[in-house]
Formats: sequence, structure tokens, C-alpha cells
Amino acid sequence: MTEARFEVSRVVEATPAAVFAVLRDPAGHVAIDSSGMLQSATGSPVSAVGDTFVVHMDRESLGDYPMGKYDVTVIITKYLEDTEIEWTISGQIQPPIRHLYGYGLEPHESGTLVTTYYDWSQIDERYRDKGIFPVIPESALKATLGILARTVSH
Repeated sequence: MTEARFEVSRVVEATPAAVFAVLRDPAGHVAIDSSGMLQSATGSPVSAVGDTFVVHMDRESLGDYPMGKYDVTVIITKYLEDTEIEWTISGQIQPPIRHLYGYGLEPHESGTLVTTYYDWSQIDERYRDKGIFPVIPESALKATLGILARTVSH
């Protein structure tokens, strides 16, 4: 880990395919979000690098910046079915900040070892000294994994 990246893991009692199905679906992103910012999504499940969908956000859930409701476009930057997915976002703030979110999946005797990360090491220089990163705490990643486990485990 670096000072500009959080990474946490958890074993989820589901197959990599079942976990990946949630992660590639815009509605899945909303369903497992622990921040409360993701309100709804528009678009189809992604299947390749470069695919996009729109997420309707509400920053008031974090209570940090008065951005209210806004939309972001999720842009897939890595895609390996049932193994890895990563994305960045583009939205109101331009140029795009270039923070990355992702998941890695590994088969495990109890289901799937899911590793999620939030990486802001590649953010545009103009945002580095603004004091806004990380946008979400490491605990939010852990909470999202808990919601993911609840969502896919039967």
C-alpha cells in the first residue's frame, strides 16, 4: 500500500462469477455502496475496458462539500471477467480527477477472496494540495465488502 491507496480484502461466500455480476452492473454499484452517495444508476452491465454508465450521486451523504445532487460517468479502465474490474469517473470537475476504484477476485475454498481498493496516486496535480483526498475513508471500503457479502451470499 502507498499513502495514496487503500486496499482491503474479505472472503465472500459466493463464486467469483456471482461477485463479478454485481460489480459489472450499474445497479450493483448502487446496491453495495456504503457511502450513501450513490443514489441510482443508468446504463447496462459493462463488458470491456472503455464501457461506461452514469451514476446519480448525492454528496450531501458525506456532509463535506455542498455539491448536492450530480451525475458522474463511470469509465471502465480494467476488465477481466470474474477476476478484475477497475474504473475512474468523469463528472462536474474537469479535467477528470483520475482517482481509481477497483476489485480483484480470487477463488477461495469458502467462495471468493475479494480485494477492493481506492487509489488516488494518479490524480491531476491541480487537485493534490486541495486536502480532499481520500474522498472516502478506508472503513468505507470495508463496509462495502460487508454489504457485497450480504448481497451475494445465500
